[in-house]
Amino acid sequence: MELLVACAIGTMTAGGVYLMLRLRTFPVVLGISLLTYAVNTFLFASGRLTLNAPPVLIEPAPYADPLPQALVLTAIVIAFGMTALAVILALGAYLNSGTDALNIEKPEPRIKTDR
Repeated sequence: MELLVACAIGTMTAGGVYLMLRLRTFPVVLGISLLTYAVNTFLFASGRLTLNAPPVLIEPAPYADPLPQALVLTAIVIAFGMTALAVILALGAYLNSGTDALNIEKPEPRIKTDR
């Protein structure tokens, strides 16, 4: 089970980084979302994967740690807001420039003129 979760986290992270390096706004937004899913899964898995266990501390029985669950719930809300902001910014840039391509070119050097 742990190997499957680790492979899923690694795959989501690699896919998110790959999409973030694209030069279009839509894949960048998808990459950010995929990376947040990977981080949320990692945080959730850090609380030990236990099945049918209550999220309270009872000494003789196994328990699920409630802190990673609370962190993931908070991270989901923050990621939703961040994704909505990124989509609005990408839409504004698209409407302003007419294309969704990211222009990452070096500026031309300034020519010095004597006056």
